[in-house]
Formats: sequence, structure tokens, C-alpha cells
Amino acid sequence: MQLGAFSISLAVKDLEASRQFYYKFGFSDKGGDPSQGWLVLSNGDTVIGLFQGMFEKNILTFNPGWDQQAQALPEFSDVRELQKKLKAEGVTLIEQADESGSGPGYFTCEDPDGNPILVDQHV
Repeated sequence: MQLGAFSISLAVKDLEASRQFYYKFGFSDKGGDPSQGWLVLSNGDTVIGLFQGMFEKNILTFNPGWDQQAQALPEFSDVRELQKKLKAEGVTLIEQADESGSGPGYFTCEDPDGNPILVDQHV
């Protein structure tokens, strides 16, 4: 099962304060739009998203079809394929991708401790 790029999406109270804090750890801007309340920072292959006012909890995020630099992979497990496998394993999904579709799509679930997981395909 190829989950693609991994990042953690952090629910932050003050976007700029969080940005400056993570700069001290060697992170730099990779993308995002501060006027919309979100930024993506990276340090090598480590990626974190900072999101102010968008969700309540931190989220584990997987991006099928992307490598850690958000470059499209030539081959990958489609989000709908991953969704079917997890459902077959008994994982309860909160939101589901349209299994008849193709291209971008996502699904969400929670681990046994209530940690949100987002599998978000952009290609």
C-alpha cells in the first residue's frame, strides 16, 4: 500500500507565531496562503502544514501520487484503491472518495485514539 507523501497538519492559534517558531528548527516556506490562514513549511523531506482556524485537531496527512517534494509520481496507489483496501480491513471511514471517479479525491478516518487521518490525492 503506497500512501505517498506524509505531512502533519497542525491546528495553530497564531499562524505567524507558529511560522516563526518552526523557522528556528530550520523550516522554510514551501507553499500556502497566509491571508487564507494556512502555510506549508519544509525542512528537507519533513513537511508540516500550519492551519489557523480551519480545524480543531492536528491531522496526519498522506498524499497518494506525490513524493515528499509534492512532485507527481509516475506510479502510485489511487486514493479509491486505498479506500477499498482499508474498508475491507474494517477501517471505518468518516468521509469517502467517490469510488466511480478518478483523479483528485480524499477520504478521512480516525485511528483508535481519535487522531484524524486525511488521505488526500491531488493528481
